[in-house]
Amino acid sequence: MFRKSVVKDGTATGQVGIKKKSRVPGVMITQFIESLPEGKSHPDFTRKPIALTIQEGKFAFFKAIVTGDPQPTVTWSRNNGDVSDTSRYQTKYDPNSNEHTFEMPNVQPDQADTYKCFAVNEFGQAVVTVVLNVIEVGYKKNKPKQPAAEATDGNFKTVLKRKSKIRPKAEQQERKDGEIDPKFWELLISADKKDYERICAEFGVTDFRWMLKKLNEMKKEREEEQAQFVKSLSNLKPIQVNADGTASFEIDMDLLDPSSSIFLYKDGVMVPYTKELGDKMKHGLKQVGKKYVFSMRDLMPDDAGLYQLDVEDVNMFSTEFKVPMVDFLVKLQEVKATEREDAVFECVLSNPFSKILWFGKNLPLEQGDKYDIEVSEDKLIHRLVVKDCMIVDKGIYSACAGIKSCNAWLVVEADKDAQKGKKTARKTTRAGGSGVDLQKIAEEQQVKLVKEREERKEQIKAVKEAAAAAPPPETPPAPAPTEAPAPKAPESKPVSAPAPPVVEAPRTGHSAEEATGGERLDQPLEDARSEPEITGGLSDIYALRGSPAELSVTMNIDRDGGWFKDGEQLNSGAGVAITKAGTSHKLAIQSCRDDDSGLYRFVSGELSTQGKVTVGDVPEFDPDDLHKFSKPVIIRVGQNAAFKMPFPPQESLVVSWFKDGTELKDGGGIKIVREPNHSRLLLKDCLRTDAGEIKIQLKNPFGAVEATSRLIVLDRPGPPEGPVETVETTSSIIEIKWSPPKDDGGSAVTNYIIERQQAGQSLWTKLGDVSADKTSFRDRNVTHGKKYNYRIYAENPEGLSDSLETADSIMAGIMILSGPPGAPTVVSASKTCIKLTWTPPEDDRGVPIIGYQLEKRKKDTNQWIALNAVNEPIEDVSYAVKDVTEGAEYEFRVSAINESGAGDPSPPSAMVCAKNPNMRPCFKDPEDFIVVRAGNSARIKICYEAEPPPQITWLKDDEPISPWTHVINTEGMSQLVIPSSKRSDSAIYTIIAKNSVGEASFDIEVRVTDEPKTPGPVELEQTVQGKVVVSWAPSPDQELDDRLYYVVSQHDSNIRMWKTVADRLFTNTYTAININPGIEYHFRIYAKNDVGLSDPSQSPTWGINSNRVHITSNGVNSTELSFERPPSILVPLKVHTPPKGYQLYMTCAVRGCPTPTVSWYLNDVCINSDSNYYMTNSFGVCSMYILRVRSKDSGDYKVVAVNPLGKAECSTKLTVRD
Repeated sequence: MFRKSVVKDGTATGQVGIKKKSRVPGVMITQFIESLPEGKSHPDFTRKPIALTIQEGKFAFFKAIVTGDPQPTVTWSRNNGDVSDTSRYQTKYDPNSNEHTFEMPNVQPDQADTYKCFAVNEFGQAVVTVVLNVIEVGYKKNKPKQPAAEATDGNFKTVLKRKSKIRPKAEQQERKDGEIDPKFWELLISADKKDYERICAEFGVTDFRWMLKKLNEMKKEREEEQAQFVKSLSNLKPIQVNADGTASFEIDMDLLDPSSSIFLYKDGVMVPYTKELGDKMKHGLKQVGKKYVFSMRDLMPDDAGLYQLDVEDVNMFSTEFKVPMVDFLVKLQEVKATEREDAVFECVLSNPFSKILWFGKNLPLEQGDKYDIEVSEDKLIHRLVVKDCMIVDKGIYSACAGIKSCNAWLVVEADKDAQKGKKTARKTTRAGGSGVDLQKIAEEQQVKLVKEREERKEQIKAVKEAAAAAPPPETPPAPAPTEAPAPKAPESKPVSAPAPPVVEAPRTGHSAEEATGGERLDQPLEDARSEPEITGGLSDIYALRGSPAELSVTMNIDRDGGWFKDGEQLNSGAGVAITKAGTSHKLAIQSCRDDDSGLYRFVSGELSTQGKVTVGDVPEFDPDDLHKFSKPVIIRVGQNAAFKMPFPPQESLVVSWFKDGTELKDGGGIKIVREPNHSRLLLKDCLRTDAGEIKIQLKNPFGAVEATSRLIVLDRPGPPEGPVETVETTSSIIEIKWSPPKDDGGSAVTNYIIERQQAGQSLWTKLGDVSADKTSFRDRNVTHGKKYNYRIYAENPEGLSDSLETADSIMAGIMILSGPPGAPTVVSASKTCIKLTWTPPEDDRGVPIIGYQLEKRKKDTNQWIALNAVNEPIEDVSYAVKDVTEGAEYEFRVSAINESGAGDPSPPSAMVCAKNPNMRPCFKDPEDFIVVRAGNSARIKICYEAEPPPQITWLKDDEPISPWTHVINTEGMSQLVIPSSKRSDSAIYTIIAKNSVGEASFDIEVRVTDEPKTPGPVELEQTVQGKVVVSWAPSPDQELDDRLYYVVSQHDSNIRMWKTVADRLFTNTYTAININPGIEYHFRIYAKNDVGLSDPSQSPTWGINSNRVHITSNGVNSTELSFERPPSILVPLKVHTPPKGYQLYMTCAVRGCPTPTVSWYLNDVCINSDSNYYMTNSFGVCSMYILRVRSKDSGDYKVVAVNPLGKAECSTKLTVRD
């Protein structure tokens, strides 16, 4: 049987085991006590490990975050094995991120298993499981070859033609009692390890140890056979039903010869197939690169069976297709849902089914944020919930159970009630369903299934009773009883080197039931103890050249034996000593030489054991190379560090690199190159933390050798160690001291630089520097009573460190505080502001006052609250306090501030209430004339001041306003709103504000109008020489708008420009003067009001000369030349994919006149002012330079060029590779 770890409930005497539900699915919580103390909690997972499928040899890890008070203890385990080997399993904890990590470097296939993470404290435990799948890479070419499998029967032609033991039903022989179906082994060879237990249970195999041993032998044989035809075999996906009603299985296969024949078998019978799945053949093969997909259409119950894929005569993959007897009693129905609503598909099966397949638009659906898959307790009712339906979710959804399927449409309609341009809220309703009582149908089907089950039991019982009642058949008399011979122990098979031999001794006592179906031996074997047996056999050993070696064999009885080396018998002598002491046999080699290597065998009668002896040396380095390697490598931060170590080529040599005792792995910023005669280590973009001891280790079976070097990474030093201490402070001197930095950056600190800042100012001034052996400084240029801040830098040849600053300002001399000012007096008070004034202190103690600090205290409280900080003094002797609550009473006090700080507070002021004084209503800056375009809303805003709040009344032409006119009153303001104004709304509107103190009113003229209509036809008439009378018909709006007037524009053939010659004309005539003969004149008449101008009314031409001769241009056209043009992109940006840490240039070419302004954008955010990007524009060639690209620099980049004539842009994508 498999060895499984047992997790016991973490409860002790007096504890209870209360199961709790975690917010994270899949977490099992057990609480040890009934009620938790206040502030304490049982463990729980906020982030659980995620299942992982990874390639063999890679770095595998699980991460988890746990909570609980007190802090839980986290441990890891696996179902089939232990995790105590620290070379294969490493547990880490990061206190900054609170992450627990379980790492498996160089993961191997035997580590594929189900792992458990336990979090335990005194109040409970939380457990979560996670699965690790390991993908084996290719074949192990160096695996020892196994002897060829023997033929199972005499039909050798059949065996040679096809190596699978699966035969067609017609050729199958009757299996003996207890014999295992060959189909069992074919399924196991192609199955995942997680399916072993299910397959064994299906075929009745219970001896898992025997099964695994035999399966490994069969896998080795099968891999050797497969290696003759394929380079690699991976991604074996068993057969399954698809959304389109077909079934398929997949395999990735790299054939050595692409022309090799591929065969498909079902239950041992070859199946014809076509290269594409068509209408004529049921089976099809589709090849895409190395992927082979075998499909089967028109599924029927007869299609169930074992499907096998062969290349030539070697089996590559086996998978079983099972067709459960199930059908849909209630099928899916069409669902019509509104946008942002949930849609429900549901069905009822004829037989219980734990999980069916759901598909949406031919894609498989899984439980998640978008879909909920629900199954009833009796496993008959299945539901699919499509959450938060959107228009893109519409389509066909289907359910597949076995080979049966049904489908229905999901129709998603737009939400008619949604506001245009706004996203609607998520609805809580569900649409769809079958429209019938599914629970009732499922209960009826369950009753039917139970009845059928009981009937079958009765039939089986009746058959058994009938068989028991029948007379037994006559049998010949039994022979005389004889003692049954003890079963013969299976012969031991010698295994070729380097695997050590396995010697099986005869079994004694009770043996487990054989997987082949043999009967269990329930009686002890009487003669088992007298049988000779090897209790301690030989194993492979590695011996150092020139050192002694010893082989030892132990038997259960005293018995002679012989020693053999490579088939030749050995005797004592020539450096070999053979001894025997009772049941112990030893062979000693005094000084191992190369010719002592070989296969040693001990034989005693029919028993034997063997082991391989290999003689060799420990790896070694050349002394010169070792001396060169030992010299330290010195680099600067950001540079790469390289180490190289030559060594003689050797077999079975393992090369490892270490830093400060921790093994380095290839990946990230670490590159390890292994050549036959040397190895190189490259550390990229080194930091100060990368400095340390670098070690290379050469290891073979005979031992290991190491070489050590050192990596020194130079950088500017770390900041000096604080805090800054004040050694002395007087009116003229401040002395400070500090400690050297913890990290000198790899090179000694040369000096310290000191800067000073006066408190309250922003300017830092350099005071000087001191040598590295001094860590103190005396500042002699200080002013008594003033405060100063200091910062210190450490400097080495690589640069300046970050600064160490003083935590608090240091005062020069003794603190001298000012006396108290006069008590504050109230100037005025309102509900939002209280204005105060006070007198300076009578005694300033000889130190100038720089400002004041004001405090307030609310009535019936004892706490004084400062209204301004000491470093933000009030410079005047008056202040308006706005941080007050209406109706509350306050008193105030004030303190004078000098260089030493705030002095004694003044006596408190009189208590004052924050409320407005009673006042007659008055209006603040109202407008008395408003023009509104007809059709628009008209708003009249009037602000006022009054206490108490007044009653507001609006009148229109001294009459009450109409009901559809809205009045909105707020504190200090009243609005009259006409939603859609008409010309009839023009009037004098009056607002009346009245309170207990008095009354006030104000008139506002509102004129509702529109752009005037065009005046009528224009007529021209000359009454006297040089004057023309221009007359026109009035605009239709003239009678409706008493503020309408006319504007006259004139144009003549000399000037060729329109100019206004008359404005604000309230008549319909105008006399134009200075009208000269021979010149053409044109006039335009506009109507204008408070809204704007009308379209012009054009006059006829005046002064036209009909005798003018038209002059042709003889085909020459005069055109005006303009160099102005909108921006355009001549050369666009290109796509870039640089590695992380590399430099990058982006360029494009832009033109336009005037010269356009160029802006750069990253993900639609302007980066022109970002110091991480350097941008230039040289005569239209726009460039951007990134010194060292980072992951966050990835994104969409865009260049936008703009001038007054237009805009042009181009974009590209930058992807930073790790």
